Amino acid sequence: MSNRPSFPALLALATVCAGALLAVKPAGGADAAAQASAPAAHTARHGPTARPTSDLTSLYATLATKRFVDLTHSFGPDTPHWKGFGEMKVRTLYTIAKDGFHVDEFCHVGQWGTHVDPPAHFHEGQKTVDQIDPKDMLMPLVVLDVHEQAARNPDYLLTLEDVQAWEARHGRIPEHAFVAMRTDWSKRWPNDAAMQNRDAAGVAHYPGWSMPVLKLLYEQRHIAASGHETTDTDGGLNATKDDYSMESYILGTNHYQIEMLADLDRVPEYGALVIVTFPKPAQGSGFPARVIAILP
Repeated sequence: MSNRPSFPALLALATVCAGALLAVKPAGGADAAAQASAPAAHTARHGPTARPTSDLTSLYATLATKRFVDLTHSFGPDTPHWKGFGEMKVRTLYTIAKDGFHVDEFCHVGQWGTHVDPPAHFHEGQKTVDQIDPKDMLMPLVVLDVHEQAARNPDYLLTLEDVQAWEARHGRIPEHAFVAMRTDWSKRWPNDAAMQNRDAAGVAHYPGWSMPVLKLLYEQRHIAASGHETTDTDGGLNATKDDYSMESYILGTNHYQIEMLADLDRVPEYGALVIVTFPKPAQGSGFPARVIAILP
């Protein structure tokens, strides 16, 4: 129950007060005062009008008690990135000392830092960043935890057995979920050499997705999107050869993915929600994203 009157009550009060003012005569001040005091007398007898409630206001009250975890890296000129991209540049255009306000100009590719890859990143005519449905930005979060396997074998690829083990613990992966692969590779951030983990021959060694797992998730579990902590969807061995078959498959299903997630070790395997958001560049082929988990 609120102590503040609702909008209908305020409207009624304004109407009564306006009517009282119009009714004032040179000798009738007492009548106007009596009319103006009527709403106050009603409130004194019956209490304030109840604020209308909805499922969403109740949901917000619940969510406000939960813990939020940011799964996003802060980005800058030293951000690890794909070998074919140039460096980020930042230029200050205005300063508070000189101009009374501060404005910076950022120059970087869309695929910078924690970012969204829309289907149009790989496939002509498919969804661009601005065409992603807002309903696909709030999802149940599923975390496939293979950080121990990746620690033993940096070339580890997610297996069907990993998914089956997850479902044995938590049940079937829900439709419209966001599935994240946890490898703890984000702990290497922002050291680009550690992220790429190249050997003496220049071959990168980092974990990735496998085609059997992706086909299961997108074609049978009907997930909404997926993400990972590494710079590429494909493992380092394939990425070194410019083989991006896994990424091409995901985007070819007309779903988006998120790359370079952070802190997946701070969220449970199941039970959390994830909010994935980003700006809306017209016909955008990628853009930095902000990814936030809401813990149960």
